[in-house]
Amino acid sequence: MAPPPSILVLGIGNYLLGDEGVGVHAIKALEKEPVPSGVTLLDGGTGGFHLLSCLQDYPTVLLIDATMDGGSPGTVRVLRPRFASDFPRALSAHDIGLRDLIESAILTGTLPDIHLLTVSIGDLNDMKTELSPAVSAAIPAVVSAVKGILRDLLTQTMRPQ
Repeated sequence: MAPPPSILVLGIGNYLLGDEGVGVHAIKALEKEPVPSGVTLLDGGTGGFHLLSCLQDYPTVLLIDATMDGGSPGTVRVLRPRFASDFPRALSAHDIGLRDLIESAILTGTLPDIHLLTVSIGDLNDMKTELSPAVSAAIPAVVSAVKGILRDLLTQTMRPQ
């Protein structure tokens, strides 16, 4: 039997800026759930080049991040970006760092299969660690979406070839 797939669930965001830290809050919620073998949960903080090795080490990455896309706060979307230009234009306060990270992975030929889960937020909050009620209410939907994607990925890899 083949070893289980290596999948990273990576939450990005600044925990100190309220809703902008939704990816980190989602990882904290997922840490309370059972995680299948071969799946790693990681609080990626505000992103940056130190996360490049994560993209190089995992063939599949589920990336959770806030986005200021004009959607109603708490709206959850699942995207399948293949290029840096496929990412939403406004990935909150760390837009340039995350895009640079994706571009670097593309240049090194190590861009994994990415499932991007975005949560729409409004304005960036002043220094606070709590999520707004609308964004906090979206956390169960993010957890459910991650579980569904993982279930689908694990089912695909267990099918006989």
